[in-house]
Parts: sequence; C-alpha cells; structure tokens
Amino acid sequence: MVTLSHADIETFQTDGVVLIRGLFADHVDTLRAGVARNMADPGPYASENKKDGETGRFFDDYCNWQRIPEFREVIETSPAARVAAQLMQSQSVQMFHDHVLVKEPGTSMATPWHTDGPYYFVEGHQTISFWSPLDPVTDATLRLVAGSHKWEKPVLPTRWVSEESFFADEDAYMPIPDPDAQSMRVLEWEMMPGDAVAFNYHILHGARGNTSTTRRRAFSLRLLGDDARYVERPGPTSPPFPGHDMVSGQKLREDWFPILKP
Repeated sequence: MVTLSHADIETFQTDGVVLIRGLFADHVDTLRAGVARNMADPGPYASENKKDGETGRFFDDYCNWQRIPEFREVIETSPAARVAAQLMQSQSVQMFHDHVLVKEPGTSMATPWHTDGPYYFVEGHQTISFWSPLDPVTDATLRLVAGSHKWEKPVLPTRWVSEESFFADEDAYMPIPDPDAQSMRVLEWEMMPGDAVAFNYHILHGARGNTSTTRRRAFSLRLLGDDARYVERPGPTSPPFPGHDMVSGQKLREDWFPILKP
C-alpha cells in the first residue's frame, strides 16, 4: 500500500517533483512484459532516436496503452490514479497517454533537457507524469530542476535528434538552459524497479545516456487533473492525436481520454 505524507504533497506542489518509492512495485513484471510487446510491435509514433556520432540504441514510443494489455492492466489496477489525485490536489484524474523509453547498454545519447508541457495540447496546473524505471538506475536516472514548473515563460520545445525548434514561433519561449552550468537545483535519485518520480508537465528534466552494462527500461504515465483543458498550439503537437475535434478551453474528450478517478 503506497501512502503519501503531507510532506510529499507539499514537495510536489512546491518543487513540482517528488519521489514515490514502490509506486509500481507490484507491477514491474507486467510492465516489463508490456515493454517487450511494445518493442516487438512498435506503434506509429515509435522512434529509434538515431543521432550521428552516438552509440547504442535509444528507443521510445507512446500512446499504446489501448493496444498493449499489460499497460492497460497497470493503468487500471495500480495506485497511480489515487496517488496522482492526492499530489495534484484534484478530485478527478483523467488518462492522457503512456510513454516507453529504453536505453540499451552503451547508449551514449542523453535525453535532452526539455519540458513536456509545450509539446502537449494541454494546459493546467493539475498535471502529472510518473516516470518509473524497470531496471535499477543510477547515472541513467531522471534529472529534474526543482521549481522550474513555476517559471514565467515556457522552455522552447525542440526535436530530440535534429535539435530544431518544434514550433516556428520561438519568441514565445525561453531558450533551453544548461542547469549544471547555471548551478540550478537539479534533483535525481538512485531508483529501484517500480519506484516512480512524479512531476508536473512544466518542469525541466532530462537524463544522461546509459553507459552501464545493463538495460534501462522506463515506463511513463501522463495524467490530468480538474483544471486541465485543451489548448491550441502554433503547430502539430506531440502526441498529435489527429482528428480529435476538440476546441480551446474544452476538457479532453472522455471517450479518448477516460476518467480513471472517481
């Protein structure tokens, strides 16, 4: 039974991120099986993230929970929705999407510093991502800049491999900072399979490459709270969800993005 303290909730609200030990501890084998199924049969958004000069394999894919039964099972039976409601201080929790990220041994490419929010067609304070490793992680763990979800201007979204701006209107965004060079408060933890980092969509985060001799598989779950609404972006979003027919200010349609709680 995963139980949150008042300090956990306060930390999430203040820093935009908190570590939840054992959130998916009872579901690690199921998630590993789901990742294996996903990699054997990638979806339409799968990417190998191949970059000149980099070694290894960095696979990622998203929006597969409706066709990968293991992911659906974990979404429906794990404590994630309950914990999300508490951390977001939200009455409702709505599904957004899933994301798998695998760095094979000897993968040099880092996950670039970025914030998820500008890529999505969602705005709201009550948003949450869970990032859970399915292998023990040390250096290849997630790194996050505490409090960056409260910055006045969003960080420029870019394409991970080409490093090109995701949208043409760059003036609406701040340049991607270098948290280490700028002495920002970077949080990271050594984690065991099933542990989870919970973070707001607008927090700056990234991850080093995986130079170890073991795999680094990670499962992410993105959820929405009471105030999340559809918003127009200056170009195609990631994920794109073509044909959704939503308009600005609308709650996401529940037939595509089901309510998990209550």
